[in-house]
Amino acid sequence: MSVPRSERGGVGLPGTGGTRGTAGAALRLRGVEIALGARVLVEALDLDVPAGACTTIMGPSGCGKSTLLAYLAGTIDPAFRARGRVLVGDDDLTALAPEARRLGLQFQDDLLFPHLSVGGNLAFALARRVRGRSERREAIERALAEAGLAGFAERDPATLSGGQRARVALMRTLLAQPRALLLDEPFNRLDAALRQEMRAFVFGHARERGLPMLLVTHDAADAKAAGGAVIRLAGG
Repeated sequence: MSVPRSERGGVGLPGTGGTRGTAGAALRLRGVEIALGARVLVEALDLDVPAGACTTIMGPSGCGKSTLLAYLAGTIDPAFRARGRVLVGDDDLTALAPEARRLGLQFQDDLLFPHLSVGGNLAFALARRVRGRSERREAIERALAEAGLAGFAERDPATLSGGQRARVALMRTLLAQPRALLLDEPFNRLDAALRQEMRAFVFGHARERGLPMLLVTHDAADAKAAGGAVIRLAGG
C-alpha cells in the first residue's frame, strides 16, 4: 500500500534536556508487511509521516492496526511474520532494540506507576540521562507547568482525574524526547468532553515539537482532529 505525498496530511531511549526533543524528521515506512499464519494483515505499506503531522490508521478490530505499531516499536509478538524498513529521516531503526528506537508510545491506559508519585513517574523518563537532583526537579516542574499541573509533583497518581493522568502520561513520554509518537487509541476511554480536550493537548504538543505521529483509532472524530491522511486496513 503506497500513499502518495500529495495525499498525506512506555518510551524509548531518552535524548538530552527538557521536553523539547531532537525531532524534525519524517517517520518513514518502506515495504512493511505483516501476516499471521496465512492471513495478511498489512501488505506492502509505504508511508511518510512528515514532522509535526499525524497519519491515522483505521479499520475493523483484528485488522492489524495495533500490531503495526508494535512492529514499528520493535515489540511485535513473534507469532506474527513481519518485514519492511522503519526509518526516522535517514536513520534506519529496523534492526534496533526497542529502547534504542526513541519512539514514544501512548495507549488507552495511562500506565502510570502506582507506587510512584506524579513526579516520580516523570523522573522515570529522565533517569538515564539527568543525574543531578536539581536538574531533574527543574525538568519535572517545567513539564508539570506545561501540562497545567504545577505543584502536582508529590501527588499520588490515584488522586488524579482521568484527564490529569492522561496529561502526566504524555509529559512522561515527551520527557524521554522521542523522535516520533505512536498513538494506540489514546482517547478511547475518555468521555466526550475530555476526549476533545486531550486531542488538542496531544496533537498540539507533538506538533509544537515537530514530532511525526501515527494514530490508531476506531473513531472518525479522532481522525478529523488529527487532520492528516487516513489509511484503512482491511486485515485480510
